[in-house]
Amino acid sequence: MTFTDENVAEIIASGKPVVVDFWATWCGPCMAMAPIIEELAKEYEGRAVIGKYNVDEENDFCSENNIRSLPTILFFKDGKKTDLRLVGGQKADAIRAKIDELLAL
Repeated sequence: MTFTDENVAEIIASGKPVVVDFWATWCGPCMAMAPIIEELAKEYEGRAVIGKYNVDEENDFCSENNIRSLPTILFFKDGKKTDLRLVGGQKADAIRAKIDELLAL
């Protein structure tokens, strides 16, 4: 899933659990996490919407959420941002644990 300024608000408003990975092509840790995010999107298909938001191509949603470091992963549920957040390069197990926490909310 590719999140854009045009589609992200509607996807979050659906109420489904949503995981947004803020990234950029010049960010080494972001690129290292890309296959992990894709794998988790497949693993959680039907239970959560997981995707990427390119901060170089989009800007509004990034600014609204005060993103200052890359990569940053935010978690949304019931149309609202949760307190869950991951900043910096992450291993699959750390992201999976946060997604499971999101689903349990």
